[in-house]
Amino acid sequence: MKFRPLHDRILVKRIDAEQKTAGGLYIPETAKEKPSEGEVIAVGPGRQSDDGKTEPLQVKPGDRVLFGKFSGEEVKIDGEDHIILRESDLLAVIER
Repeated sequence: MKFRPLHDRILVKRIDAEQKTAGGLYIPETAKEKPSEGEVIAVGPGRQSDDGKTEPLQVKPGDRVLFGKFSGEEVKIDGEDHIILRESDLLAVIER
């Protein structure tokens, strides 16, 4: 399915959290928290300024980003879980 977010919205796929601790203990599914890190899959055209011009977003597909635990709307696309966020919901871009 093709998916194109509108305005300043961003489609993000969560990156799975570690399966075990630094000490080697496995974390059960019930104890895991939802990861707040993900990869940008698609971005909208941008936010409209007060004078009607479109301001492009600062992120692009492929960027790794951090976002709040309770931010955005969760959706299923082609059987996979994704989250739709506004650019203002993002906390940071992770550069490697």
